[in-house]
Amino acid sequence: MIVTSSGIAEEVIENLKKNNYAGYTIAGAVLMDDGIAGIMEEVESEGHVGLTSNIAVPANSESEILARREAAAAKAVEKTSAEQFGKASAEQSGKTPAKTMEKDNCYSNYVGGVPIVATSEKAAMYVCREWIDEVIVVPAETTPFPQKLVNELQETGVTIHLNLARISNEPEKKQIVEKVGGYTVLTTSINYASARQLFLKRMMDIAAGIVGCILTGVIFIFVAPVIYIQSPGPIFFSQERVGKNGKKFKLYKFRSMYLDAETRKEELLKENKMADGKMFKMDFDPRVIGNKILPDGRKKKGFGQFLRDSSLDEFPQFFNVLKGEMSLVGTRPPLPGEVSEYELHHRARLAIKPGITGMWQVSGRSDITDFEEVVRLDKKYISEWNIWLDIKILFKTVWVVLFRKGAE
Repeated sequence: MIVTSSGIAEEVIENLKKNNYAGYTIAGAVLMDDGIAGIMEEVESEGHVGLTSNIAVPANSESEILARREAAAAKAVEKTSAEQFGKASAEQSGKTPAKTMEKDNCYSNYVGGVPIVATSEKAAMYVCREWIDEVIVVPAETTPFPQKLVNELQETGVTIHLNLARISNEPEKKQIVEKVGGYTVLTTSINYASARQLFLKRMMDIAAGIVGCILTGVIFIFVAPVIYIQSPGPIFFSQERVGKNGKKFKLYKFRSMYLDAETRKEELLKENKMADGKMFKMDFDPRVIGNKILPDGRKKKGFGQFLRDSSLDEFPQFFNVLKGEMSLVGTRPPLPGEVSEYELHHRARLAIKPGITGMWQVSGRSDITDFEEVVRLDKKYISEWNIWLDIKILFKTVWVVLFRKGAE
């Protein structure tokens, strides 16, 4: 997504299209001044403003400046109306107007062939809703730097490219200089991984994915009959989850719950340990296969709970790892309904591929009941990530699973 000023929007878009070395797909544009400020600057630069009469008013006094601004706003409306009239005329004649190229019914305004998708105030929410991967910010020389907007975008975890001509130092943030289109930009991200680091992580995922899929086949031989006998139905469970930058995928597990688990979830929400509702966790879940509350009030754990406590139900996720939808180590993939409740800073945990295990899981999976603590640990993992951290978490995961510490 491109964030720029209306006065230079077409130039910036043309530059990026012409020098699109990285093969970016331009999702849309956001005009920092929303188009009106640029028109007003254009009017005010004339040094005088014609009012309702034909008398020219010099810009010398405060009242005269106010009059100029009112007239500028009137001219902006007049110009917009003229463009709309030109668009209507062009539609009747079968021609496309220069600045309102309606390619579909989704957007009413285009600039340089790119839809204007949001105002500057709503840009961060648009990034969350439409799952934009990267944003480039190129303000005009005369436009104040949009620090508030940049702060909001950084809070979402999206990668931001800032034109170096207008950027100041940002301490305690990961920043690198690179080329985007014809611009030299300072890229700000939660973390930055080199191509070599990403290659090593992917090779580790592929190797583990192959071994994990083989082990899944072996485990299937033993657990499938028990699952089917205790709860007739499919052995595997698939569920839509949200992955990196909001991309949805099907997550696979051995089924450890009864078939009506999803429909019964609503009645159990009051038992949720996560008070804010952004995740769902229970101490004893009656939807799990074999779980029962005895007449004397004691709780009897079943075979499904054994699968969950031992993490055997997670093994089919190695197929997700092999497909590239998940990684061995990352953040846990949330449900779409949970993501809809996220605030801006929560979205940062979706900045990387989700993982089978992660930092907050090995920090006491069932002990953490504060979602903000989950987000803090996920952001800590993302910002400090390296291959050795992944290896350390994997060893901790083995220890946690073997001793069933904090398993849920």
